[in-house]
Amino acid sequence: MTIYLDVVFFENVCMDYIILVATIVLMKRKFKPVRILISSVLGALYAVLTVLNILPLYNSMIFKILVSIIMIYIAVDTNGFKNLFKTVLIFYLVSFTFGGVTLALLYFVKPEDILMKNGIYIGTYPVKTVFMGGIVGFAIISAVFSIIKNRIVKSNTYCEVNMVINSKNVKTKSLVDTGNFLKEPITGMPVVIAEQNILKEVIPNIILKNVESIINGEIDSIRRQHLVHAASVSHVEIEDEEEADLIDKYITRFKVIPFDSLGKQNGILLGLKADYIEIITEEETKRKENVVVAMYNKDLSKNGDYHAIIGFEVVTS
Repeated sequence: MTIYLDVVFFENVCMDYIILVATIVLMKRKFKPVRILISSVLGALYAVLTVLNILPLYNSMIFKILVSIIMIYIAVDTNGFKNLFKTVLIFYLVSFTFGGVTLALLYFVKPEDILMKNGIYIGTYPVKTVFMGGIVGFAIISAVFSIIKNRIVKSNTYCEVNMVINSKNVKTKSLVDTGNFLKEPITGMPVVIAEQNILKEVIPNIILKNVESIINGEIDSIRRQHLVHAASVSHVEIEDEEEADLIDKYITRFKVIPFDSLGKQNGILLGLKADYIEIITEEETKRKENVVVAMYNKDLSKNGDYHAIIGFEVVTS
């Protein structure tokens, strides 16, 4: 049987691209076509080398897993080993689903000449079968994920979160979001997003009023403005001086959190490192340290069902 390496390469680029796109969509990550294409080309080159069987090493399980990890690393911003591991698992789940669907389609198409060489299917089957397998596979796995998500009961979708900052606490209802992987970029601490108006009990008013200025690094300017105001209005002098001094007490807690969600691209949230948070469910109360509480200046829920968003992995870890 004649094997055309260019056909093997093209088919694998197409299939790898579809699988990577499906993986990224299911993981709710940002879509970057160029990076996905580079990763797909790498996967296709590996398929060609496997067919050529130049070195036995290329066909080993360890090497196959290593190539998969490199492909995911190129195509997706995983942000840490745990997310990389999860993405690789989803990648294999999608791959197995697509492979099964494609084989089923090949059975119905009944090509005249198909063989497996070093784990790679090659033959005279039409390229459109590969595309159809990817499309049908994506539809199936999307439906399965949707069913699983819809089966999550409401009690597991929400929880109570008690946020403690500088020995003050506020408790609110929080949405448990499976797509929230937001982390503080330097320390990697997970981020709980909370509406700004519910944080008045734990965060000084001077900070809440000057979020944008603090993000822009204008802390000294904020302090001077309050001290000038205190000097011009005698009966609030002590209050304003104390309020201005509060910035110094909280400055080491400030964290700047970049995000690409909440209806805005390339946004920035101001966060404060909490003393700890408590996640309260019907079953138990979990205490989590090294968590950042980020302030959001709009309503997170249209109906007021919740006032904070917490990541699923924070709740379950």
